[in-house]
Amino acid sequence: MKIIACYSNKGGVGKTATAVNLAHAFARSGARVLLCDLDPQGASGFYFRVKPSKKLLDEAFFKDAERFAKAIRGSDFDNLDILPANMSFRDFDVFLSRMKHNRERLGRSLKSVAGDYDIVLLDCPPNISMLAENVFEAADHIVVPVIPTTLSERTFEQLLDFLDDHAQADKMKVVAFFSMVQKQKTLHAETMARMRETYPDRFLAVEVPFSTDIERMGTHRAPVSTFAQTRPAAKAYDELQRELRARMEGNDG
Repeated sequence: MKIIACYSNKGGVGKTATAVNLAHAFARSGARVLLCDLDPQGASGFYFRVKPSKKLLDEAFFKDAERFAKAIRGSDFDNLDILPANMSFRDFDVFLSRMKHNRERLGRSLKSVAGDYDIVLLDCPPNISMLAENVFEAADHIVVPVIPTTLSERTFEQLLDFLDDHAQADKMKVVAFFSMVQKQKTLHAETMARMRETYPDRFLAVEVPFSTDIERMGTHRAPVSTFAQTRPAAKAYDELQRELRARMEGNDG
């Protein structure tokens, strides 16, 4: 089982859209996928029309493997299950601070369902916290959407610096791509060129465009490819899945 975290220390970069569309794309390719929503806002579950468990509360996420497994819901799509978030997830850092081996707890919870899935995708809240350190420890790959702007460039640098400074984390797990791209903007073009030169092995070739189709996911409550399959955004997420899979298989080799 491979664990892929959709993470950014900056909000509003298209992280949840990435998690939802990647999960759907991997499932369509034949992989058994679990999308685990770690963000208490619960947007991933909302997109898939899945309600959260009322029993997976407090520290149970990290301590009760049976309750964790029972909180997983099926989706309307083959090969794709969802573990939706609830509002108690907002206190994950509090729970983790009380536990022994508190940077390994997320990985232990996910391993309890390892026999059931090929890929677990994590939709992560946008902060650097004890939960984030669990994500960095557990994930095989950390997929980071980056809007090609100066502020996003800065927060990406902060993430890599943080991973450099913490022995438990490995910044080589980071796989970035440009999100919400508007090619007609000079700033976007210049930022992408500069960041590709600065981080030559870090960015995938795919660029996910700024698109009203992605915004319409909330109306349709579904991945983009279910209602706009031939449109650029849907094609970009499919390409993202293919590039990421190639990166994963290359690392395995």
